[in-house]
Amino acid sequence: MGNVVLKKEMNEIYEMKNHYQSYTLDKLPPGSVFTAKTPACSITAYKSGKVLFQGSGCEVEAAKWGEPISSAPPVKKKISTNTHLPDQFEALSVVGSDEVGTGDFFGPITVVAAYVRKEQIPLLKELGVKDSKNLKDEQIISIAKQIKNIIPYSLLTLHNEKYNKLQKSGMSQGKIKALLHNQAIGHVLGKIAPEQPDAILIDQFAKKDVYYQYLKNEKVIQRNNVFFSTKAEGIHLAVAAASILARYAFVQHFDHLSKEAGFTLTKGAGPKVDEAAARLIHEKGKDALPAFVKLHFANTEKAMKIHKKKYS
Repeated sequence: MGNVVLKKEMNEIYEMKNHYQSYTLDKLPPGSVFTAKTPACSITAYKSGKVLFQGSGCEVEAAKWGEPISSAPPVKKKISTNTHLPDQFEALSVVGSDEVGTGDFFGPITVVAAYVRKEQIPLLKELGVKDSKNLKDEQIISIAKQIKNIIPYSLLTLHNEKYNKLQKSGMSQGKIKALLHNQAIGHVLGKIAPEQPDAILIDQFAKKDVYYQYLKNEKVIQRNNVFFSTKAEGIHLAVAAASILARYAFVQHFDHLSKEAGFTLTKGAGPKVDEAAARLIHEKGKDALPAFVKLHFANTEKAMKIHKKKYS
């Protein structure tokens, strides 16, 4: 899907809003003035003055209002604070990968690898892409719906039943994550081929040598220009975008599990989760647990004790 960004004054944005009034939508993305969907494309105007045109007819429609702004990010004269990364890493074209759900008792693990070209960085910033930990689920859903049509990505979902089988077979969660990241990155590289990213950045859940040890019996997709860093969402928007898309998928699956359970489940792994699991055992039976939870978590035993005390 094509996209064009214009920079307009606020009076011009209100003029555009009036022009597209018959196409405007009620639901607005965060920070926007209006959003409209015409037969040619979708238009979203932001309070910052930037107007995003998306769709097959975006260039023709945007040309009615002026010239697009330069999408190349400004070069910053600073040295990366993360010494093992190349200078100006945040301005490179990068494949980033991240996972969600590994610390949640209920729900699957979702892993996403996403490719952000350097020319797209200003647009993603405008759409609100940042560390997903600083975003509410409603914001994540809104942003994910916009960026999933802009950037190439791969989503892998490991549902609870398969996760429990792998874990029971002796596979650690670290190895499971390494396999998923490796596969998702491979899918994205296949989608963008023959184009090559400047780098690959993995949100670090294991040190580099441990990661490759996990993959010793697998085909490693790529070793050159692959970097690992904790808090990678704050280093490059590719990881932030991957995290948002992974969170979006996780929330969707979590909502589905809640419907299957018949009541709203609780995220995380705290005491409220134990109570929810005990209720699930009471209403569905303990044999239902493998489809809903990660059985090796301590929450399983705690839920069993609560169930015995509360429901027996």
